[in-house]
Amino acid sequence: MDAQIDYLKKMANKIRLDVLGMSLRAKSSHIGSCFSCIDILAALYIGKLLRVDPKNPEWGGRDYFILSKGHASAAYYATLARAGFFGIKELESYYQDGSRLPGHPSKGCVPGVEASTGSLGHGLGLGCGLAYAAKAEKRGNRVFVLLSDGELDEGSVWEAALFAGAKGLGNLVAIVDYNKIQSFGRVDEVLPLEPIDGKFSSFGWECVRIDGNSMEAICNAIPPNPAGSGKPRLVIAETVKGKGVSFMENRLEWHYKRLDERDYGLAVAELRKNEV
Repeated sequence: MDAQIDYLKKMANKIRLDVLGMSLRAKSSHIGSCFSCIDILAALYIGKLLRVDPKNPEWGGRDYFILSKGHASAAYYATLARAGFFGIKELESYYQDGSRLPGHPSKGCVPGVEASTGSLGHGLGLGCGLAYAAKAEKRGNRVFVLLSDGELDEGSVWEAALFAGAKGLGNLVAIVDYNKIQSFGRVDEVLPLEPIDGKFSSFGWECVRIDGNSMEAICNAIPPNPAGSGKPRLVIAETVKGKGVSFMENRLEWHYKRLDERDYGLAVAELRKNEV
């Protein structure tokens, strides 16, 4: 288990380096939002917590994953590439004219992308539909949805949460990337969310709160079987915006700020130094 955790940490570091290169070339933003959730994505795809087959992305028995926080697309694409869904070199085309890798994911743009996302508040509803259909048809597919914390300001999230609890969607896992910083301020200043677990529990969810940048904690938080307890599961992943690069960590500006050559060099040097 320790060897697997060490391997996942190394892969997460590689994905962070991929995202830096992609963002510099594309002159794109949302690096902080990518870095907070990379450990989660690496655990799901590289750690095989998701039942998927990169060589057969349309496999009927697969688990579904929806990146509801679509602005973290660079991290998603880099993870898919590292998991073998398409070639690493294609990451160089991210956010370029004619690329298969748009700024927000579009269903089917590359193998492994199950849903078009980016307009916040829609991913959990999509996940509910997939999970409800799988349950009704007695299929074993699980559905995972990764949301941002600021996204919980959207009323549609709470409609979906109410539905999932009422229908007993035990094959649904929602993960909140709780880095506590949204577009224009800290979450507790914009619209306080706590108690997140208390609210979801009252809707019939099973809730767990973890260190969302700890590989061990992430791997332990994912249910081992499709049915689970018969309740939808919420993983409140307490993460750090910009995790992995000290001058980005917990800094609001790295929600939108673009890399310049100097910042890129400093960030790469720090990640290289901290390779495990």
